[in-house]
Amino acid sequence: MLLFDTISNDIKSAMLAKDRIRLYALRGVKKEFLEAKTAKGADGELSDETAVKILQKMIKQRKDSAAIYQEQNRPELAEKELAESCVIEEYLPKQLSPEELENAIKEIIAQVGAVSAKDMGKVMGVATKALAGKTEGRLISETTRRLL
Repeated sequence: MLLFDTISNDIKSAMLAKDRIRLYALRGVKKEFLEAKTAKGADGELSDETAVKILQKMIKQRKDSAAIYQEQNRPELAEKELAESCVIEEYLPKQLSPEELENAIKEIIAQVGAVSAKDMGKVMGVATKALAGKTEGRLISETTRRLL
């Protein structure tokens, strides 16, 4: 079952359970998915790969919003944003632990033959493709920089 179909079914479940936060978050996800499917140049299909990228973007947006709300002393709004991000995170593939991420990047460094920080671009190109959906790009970048 595609991620799009899973989200649609879970919206129905959230409505029946009267889970407002889950329902609101999943409706937002479905809206983004529908926009991606009908965007100019799209073929009307939404691959799980594209869906995962959309989910990651939505989580990042909610976490950024929560941080802004915290700064502005609006904890109730920050709490809502964080709750929504937790719901969305459930649909992402299992995230890599810091140790797994470090091991994966070490393998990529050896594979690419990188020896210094000058080779960071080569490593990042391969790493972002190989680890897409499994961790945040920021963590990939920080770990690569540290290892080089």
